[in-house]
Amino acid sequence: MGANNKKNKFWNMQMSSDGKSGDIFIYGEITKYAWEEYGEKSAKIFQEELTQLGDVETINLYVNSPGGSVFEGIAIHNMLKRHNARIIAHVDALAASIASVIIMAADEIRMPSNSMLMIHNPWTFAMGNAAELRKQADDLDRVAESAIASYLAKTGDKLTDEKLREMLDAETWLLASEALEYGLCDVVEEENEMVASISEDLFDKYKNVPKQLSDNNQDQTSKEELELRQRISEEAKANLSYYETILGGI
Repeated sequence: MGANNKKNKFWNMQMSSDGKSGDIFIYGEITKYAWEEYGEKSAKIFQEELTQLGDVETINLYVNSPGGSVFEGIAIHNMLKRHNARIIAHVDALAASIASVIIMAADEIRMPSNSMLMIHNPWTFAMGNAAELRKQADDLDRVAESAIASYLAKTGDKLTDEKLREMLDAETWLLASEALEYGLCDVVEEENEMVASISEDLFDKYKNVPKQLSDNNQDQTSKEELELRQRISEEAKANLSYYETILGGI
């Protein structure tokens, strides 16, 4: 299959005309491989494109994602954290699971008042003997500690370790105002018309999906927003039917 037939990645990057800032869009499920037909890891290709973005001063990170592959997401978080640019994250509609960890790399997180953040403990499919299952449980605990460190580094004294662990155990969905209260976002903006456009199959993987998301998963966007989403989707929206061994994220 030729390069032109590759499925879209879940991200897209572009530089501004003045070369001083760049935009990164992470839309859809965060997958282990950049393209399903090829074995190229997402984190590897993401790093190559981030390098090609150049020595920009500011990166605007736009996110609308239900989460996905744990380790690819952690790698992307760390790449952004190391970058010299000032990073401003914009939660267009939803940053859930590992996507919520990725945005913790930003210097500033902005959320429209109708957007949401979801945090929970990592989970995975498991098979094997008792020793193998115990190892997977230990690995999940290590991943959870990595996520906790990322959240707490952002929240400062607004959220205790104990409270955060309670929220992770409960699979907590936060409105923008609640995320601000806990230090998980910095600015609450006026609501936008871009609502979460996420497969219902992915909602089935979570326990506490808010009623307004699970019962009304239909877009109610302006013409401008529809055109914007279509354009971005053509370049960056992930193949949401593609599932990885690890799907729940963090």
